[in-house]
Amino acid sequence: MERTAGVDWASEEHAVCVVDERGRRSSERRFAHSEQGLKALCRVLLAAGAVRVALERPDGLLVERLLEAGLSVVAIHPNQVAATRDRYRAGGGKSDGFDAYVLAELARTDSHRFGVLRPDGDETKALRALSRTREDLVQARVALANQLRAQLDAFWPGAAQIFADVDSPIGLAFLERYPSPTDARNLGAKRLAGFLARHGYSGRRGPAELLERLRRAPAGTAGELELEARRAAVLGLVAALRPLVAQITLLTSQIAGAVRAHPDGPIFLSLFLDPKSVVTAASLLAEIGDRRERYPNSETLAADAGMSPVAVESGKRKVACFRYACDKHLRDAVATLADASRHHHPWAADVYARARARGCDHPHAIRILGRAWLRVLWRIWQDSKPYDPTQHGNLQRLIANEG
Repeated sequence: MERTAGVDWASEEHAVCVVDERGRRSSERRFAHSEQGLKALCRVLLAAGAVRVALERPDGLLVERLLEAGLSVVAIHPNQVAATRDRYRAGGGKSDGFDAYVLAELARTDSHRFGVLRPDGDETKALRALSRTREDLVQARVALANQLRAQLDAFWPGAAQIFADVDSPIGLAFLERYPSPTDARNLGAKRLAGFLARHGYSGRRGPAELLERLRRAPAGTAGELELEARRAAVLGLVAALRPLVAQITLLTSQIAGAVRAHPDGPIFLSLFLDPKSVVTAASLLAEIGDRRERYPNSETLAADAGMSPVAVESGKRKVACFRYACDKHLRDAVATLADASRHHHPWAADVYARARARGCDHPHAIRILGRAWLRVLWRIWQDSKPYDPTQHGNLQRLIANEG
């Protein structure tokens, strides 16, 4: 008798429901999120003969343990589970056990709609961990830099304008040494030149020009107590930002080594003009993965990346809407590739220009170009060959027409 199972996962306890081929509950249990609990969970599902196990997430420790135990796992989006609950209830109640039952039923009745998870290789998992961690740190860096900039704008705007980025290494070093106007009271061109030399500043502006930018900004009017408080706030934010900046640099170096050592690394790196553009290439590889069967055609990849619209039809009304349900990490990476390529790649520039000429705004045109790039990327990914402009038919036709 064929059985399917559903697991409603949580941080402390997992609810499990097993149903038979007629949808009758044959087992309902709860397992703690511990080593003993996970072992027992896998043992019970194997003993029950569950042919499929459904969850509301495609990754995580629980998913890895189920796959390692030899179970077939299907990931079902929470929106699909929420839309299905009313099919099995009349009163509107909800519980973890009921959600596990809904998942088990979906795995039983709609298994043809959900693909079985195929784990990526260890190199891809490692690259994904590095890329996503770097992305999280960059978001934290941006948030702290915005707070630092807001503090400076409130009492010392010149310190936020002297260098291009307030969170650059030289900008943070300056604010650590001169966190308030009082500390920079005796700062002159000669002293600033010495400071820049000690910190290896290699910018285009000289000390006199930088000093002019500092003094040209409007002066703050903070009182003595407020000035001291904001000085302390600046020092605190600088102290929080400096290790973040250092770790982002370190992670970028590790990502560069990992993507170049990956078997599929040359495929994704070949899409970028600058050999140093490793971060976006690594994100694309990490999110797409190394299992070719995951995306049977380029349209499934475009949908997962949020580059293709969602069609909404009702009577005479038919519109294409923005796709919200997608891999946000992959969407950001594809958008970065599209936006960068339109500046140097003739075919990409033409696709973008024609989209803008049709009245599309910039984000829409980037998605159109991103979808076009994904057709190219899917092909070279399936063929395991780096991008070759001479084999890009649309590019060659464009060059021939212009020549």
